[in-house]
Amino acid sequence: MKKNDGFIVHIKISPNASKNEIIKSEDGVKVKITAQPVENKANKALVEFLSKEFKIPKTSIEIVKGQTSKEKTLLIKVEDEHKLNAIKMLIM
Repeated sequence: MKKNDGFIVHIKISPNASKNEIIKSEDGVKVKITAQPVENKANKALVEFLSKEFKIPKTSIEIVKGQTSKEKTLLIKVEDEHKLNAIKMLIM
């Protein structure tokens, strides 16, 4: 979903995983994170992992809903059309 300052992505996070990875399925996007879901560690690890995967700054990824939930809504702010399309290919 596109917004003025970026686009919205709904994901399901799976903390305590054996490795960090993005899994696309019919149900949507699941992101496995090795960090534990304590003291905001999983959220920080999620943003860090996605910023490396998408090659964008961590400040371009914001958790707008689901801070304490496994289901999260992210706002990804990208102005470069090529980078935007590359990210969409990975998670949509």
